[in-house]
Amino acid sequence: MSTHMNYLDGNAAAGELSNLFAMDVTAAEGQCAHCGATMRFAEAHVYMRGPGVVARCAICEHVLLRLVNIRQHVFLDLRGMTYLCLDTDHVQLSV
Repeated sequence: MSTHMNYLDGNAAAGELSNLFAMDVTAAEGQCAHCGATMRFAEAHVYMRGPGVVARCAICEHVLLRLVNIRQHVFLDLRGMTYLCLDTDHVQLSV
């Protein structure tokens, strides 16, 4: 698929994701639910030409994440990941 469409790396989604997360998601480690590849989100192939953001696994090209803003609603689909591990070392969380 990536040979037919130009993609950006996962860092391109940083702006959209920073509206939802207090931490830098691009530095997070995730696992593809399809092929099991584990890598930083910044390594994902991100497509931003549609109505939202789609991130695909750099190994198998299956969808990891979908993010769409519609009016006052944000739809976030992470079904393509087994997990997403965020590093809280550098973030002060209020409990």
